[in-house]
Amino acid sequence: MSWYHSIALSALRRLPLSLSGRRAVAPDAEATMVFGMRLVLAISGLLTLYIGPDGATPLGTWSWSVFVLYALHSVVLLCVARVRDGFWHGPLVYWLDIGWYGLMLLATDGASGPFFSFFFFAILAASFRHGFDAGARLTLGAAAIVAAMVLAAQGLQHVQFLLLRTTFVLALGYMIAFWGGLAVDQRRRLALLRDVSRLSNPRFGVQHTLDSLMEKILLFYGGSTCVLVMQDASGRWTLNTVHHPATGRATSHNSVSDATVQPLLDFDTGATVLYRGVTRQLVPYDIPAAQLVTGDGDWRGIDPDRCSGIADLLDTTWFVSAALPLRKGRGRIFVTSGERLRRPDATFLNHIVQQAFPVIETIDLLDRLASDAALRERQKIARDLHDSTIQPYIGLRHAVAAIRSQAGDDNAVAPDLDRLLSMCTEVIGDMRHFADRFRNGRQEEPELLIALRRQAAQVRSFYDLDVVLEAQHAPAISDRMAAEVFQIVTEGISNIRKHTRVRTACVRLAKVEGQLAIDIVNGADERTVPAPFMPLSIAERVHALGGTLAVLPTAQQTMLRIRIPI
Repeated sequence: MSWYHSIALSALRRLPLSLSGRRAVAPDAEATMVFGMRLVLAISGLLTLYIGPDGATPLGTWSWSVFVLYALHSVVLLCVARVRDGFWHGPLVYWLDIGWYGLMLLATDGASGPFFSFFFFAILAASFRHGFDAGARLTLGAAAIVAAMVLAAQGLQHVQFLLLRTTFVLALGYMIAFWGGLAVDQRRRLALLRDVSRLSNPRFGVQHTLDSLMEKILLFYGGSTCVLVMQDASGRWTLNTVHHPATGRATSHNSVSDATVQPLLDFDTGATVLYRGVTRQLVPYDIPAAQLVTGDGDWRGIDPDRCSGIADLLDTTWFVSAALPLRKGRGRIFVTSGERLRRPDATFLNHIVQQAFPVIETIDLLDRLASDAALRERQKIARDLHDSTIQPYIGLRHAVAAIRSQAGDDNAVAPDLDRLLSMCTEVIGDMRHFADRFRNGRQEEPELLIALRRQAAQVRSFYDLDVVLEAQHAPAISDRMAAEVFQIVTEGISNIRKHTRVRTACVRLAKVEGQLAIDIVNGADERTVPAPFMPLSIAERVHALGGTLAVLPTAQQTMLRIRIPI
């Protein structure tokens, strides 16, 4: 029947053009392929009934109706998939398929018909798209439908066909579901390894990289909590905890003592552990706890009591754990879950840490080298700043003070000289304070907010521009990131002062969808929308941090909307 297959395929190629008059938006290739093959099966079923081979004897007009309606159903699905990119393609589509195939069996005299093999199309597509669980459930449903339709059509007249077809669907369907589940798991694992290899921007620091890695691992396993116990180069222990987003609990970082972390490290060095708190002795491989020793790779049972205490500390009944491959110090990662965890899950966790943590240690080393080099450079710049910038300001202040002394109190310019003298004194003090902070390299989040408030106060005093700082929900960021944010906000306020006549402005710092959100807003003194513009200096800084900048001008205000990934 190759001739009608070629006819059907050629019709499929022409179908999108005839429906819309032009080529549709690029669809999901996998969905299009599956829906196209469904239509091929529908057309093949119709042609098989028309040609009438042995075993395909329709019972009446309604039998043709079943096949025609299924063909129309397949055409509609294919058309929607071709015109809608990312068309929903869930398991319900395949349950509808096996329902149609059951009607086909009933319409063609049950087990003796050739259409029971159509069930494998739905099982295969569901398994390779949604995994083993979806394929296994569909296999059981297909076997039940086959048995029900054969019994409805023939009763117990051909029990041998009933047993053969049902067993064949169960056996082959399970194999397809198993291999499809493996394929889906491999794709997910490769995707996670790819994401792990693309670690976060080192500019944001090692801690942010660790948090990002733990979040990705937690989402992959669908767990409730990911706990990382790690010893740094100085011997101090840190306990990092990331919770599932559904819990609404924030990520925590705590310094802990050796005695506190010792119960979490009560395993052999380099061992990968799988613990199941709920055991079912009827299943041979479902043992309370197992341990994989990295050297020989063999699973062996361990005392469940050693793991039950850790499970109580983590508030869970199931967890997997792997040792961290650190060059200096040691550590362990735990992933807790209320769902079933298997040995491959524990082994894959070990693969993840083996790949990720050498890179993280390299980032940490480079970060410390860069910080040391930056500290020495800051000390040099601070000395140059004192000699080349602060000293001339001191000389300027002395000169202004001398002119003020000569002018006397009755001179008309005396108030202006006093104000200029006060400004010079404040600037010298701020510059000395900045040089001291710059020399010591202290630029944490609280210091950033203090610096921004001081900047806002100076702008209000010198230029009569009232700047409101809203930073109640500002996230914690690293020192280098804080320095960049300070420069961005300062430049934004300077642009408002130089290019507008407004007397009020607002700066908002917050965390929005995992990003640092900076909104710089100025009130408008005009009734027209300003011409489009782009602050080049701010845009360059934002793009260097991997962020985005949008200018939103209206007649009421102009807002710089900045988003930087953290």
